[in-house]
Amino acid sequence: MLELIDNISPDQPVLIAGPTASGKSGLALALAERQGGVIVNADALQVYDCWRVLTARPSPQEEARAPHRLYGMVAADQDWSVGHWLRAVAPLLQGPQRPIIVGGTGLYFSALTEGLAEIPATPPEIRAEGDSLSLGQLLEALDPETRARIDTRNRARVQRAWEVLRATGRGLAVWQAETGPPLLPPGRAARLALRPGRDWLAERIARRFDQMMATGALDEARAALDGWDPSRPASRAIGAPELIAHLRGEMSLPHAVEAAKLATRQYAKRQRSWFRSRMSDWQAVPLP
Repeated sequence: MLELIDNISPDQPVLIAGPTASGKSGLALALAERQGGVIVNADALQVYDCWRVLTARPSPQEEARAPHRLYGMVAADQDWSVGHWLRAVAPLLQGPQRPIIVGGTGLYFSALTEGLAEIPATPPEIRAEGDSLSLGQLLEALDPETRARIDTRNRARVQRAWEVLRATGRGLAVWQAETGPPLLPPGRAARLALRPGRDWLAERIARRFDQMMATGALDEARAALDGWDPSRPASRAIGAPELIAHLRGEMSLPHAVEAAKLATRQYAKRQRSWFRSRMSDWQAVPLP
């Protein structure tokens, strides 16, 4: 890793993408300490203030070792989208320190380097209508071009595409075809995509979740229990629904932990597939 770091220009913005538990944050911190820079969050769940342990946000000790931005700065009941993230990251691209942007939300990276369509906000009543439909119903209503371009297993992405079509009468693919210029063109940044082996990553996921349980993940879920709303974006934190189910008496704690580990592995599989298909031109960083 040190050789990898030393081959990056200290003046060049750095993008580090990879699946959950692959060591992205550790690499970003090592890079910042060795070369300087501000670490910028590109994870859609680490923005929420209610989840530090469960989303593996950098610890206070790690945050003290290098500047960190866009972590834990959004309330659980607040909407947050890729558009919000782009507007928050824009001034950091112009700051005195070069940004080291790290995370596992592929859509953030594609919006940053490819541009983002300016789609009108979804009216609350249409979002509520979408919440009441099944994944199959949402998919059936989509235009074929949009359906062919999105992850059809990701309900959040499918519902967003449905909402756009329902609210504007135009498919998401049409809006995306009108995308403006990117904030950070690919040629201006060092782009690293971590590529861990499946078995190595599965072991790290299991070990990390056990560590989360030992350091307060259940307490975080308990704090979120009274106001729990599964339709909120913050409620999509991997492992949160399972721990909430345990706290409600719907499953045993060992069952909840194993279900959370399985959900994390499934999420990592979707991330790895997305990165392979959408980041084939990034510098691959093989891991065991």
